[in-house]
Amino acid sequence: MRKHRGLKRYYKNLQTKEENWSGLNFTDPDKAWFDLWHTHFDWHGYGNDSFKRRKPHLDKLFREFDVLEKKAKLLKTEFQIWATLLDFESYDDALFLHTPNPNHDNFPWKIKDLSTKNNLTNKALAEYVNNLSGYKIVFGQADENYCVIYKDKVGISIT
Repeated sequence: MRKHRGLKRYYKNLQTKEENWSGLNFTDPDKAWFDLWHTHFDWHGYGNDSFKRRKPHLDKLFREFDVLEKKAKLLKTEFQIWATLLDFESYDDALFLHTPNPNHDNFPWKIKDLSTKNNLTNKALAEYVNNLSGYKIVFGQADENYCVIYKDKVGISIT
């Protein structure tokens, strides 16, 4: 197994650095649209090894959720914002922003067959999700169990 160098600095930066959202246009009405735009916070999949490594990525995702929410409220159009967390695939955890867009007629995005019953088999992730405050959480099953997390009355609901 290959040893990853610089992980201490990597995790410190994860805690302290804010995302640079300057590449996203929130003010020009002609360019301020998002077609299922999303970003991942654990590109390397470090969190797949242990929840201790996954938690800092999740903490970062939810800090940035709040920042992106504030920016999305600047949009002159309707929007949707949510996070998707997979049971065991940390690198697939993502934060989404979606608006009406010229690419597809896919707004609002709706995810079907979701339940309020927690189906996560990753006990540490299930506990983390259960302790989130201020979010609506729904659960689904595809290749693996997952949850979709959003805020009530922030943008258009995905359910």
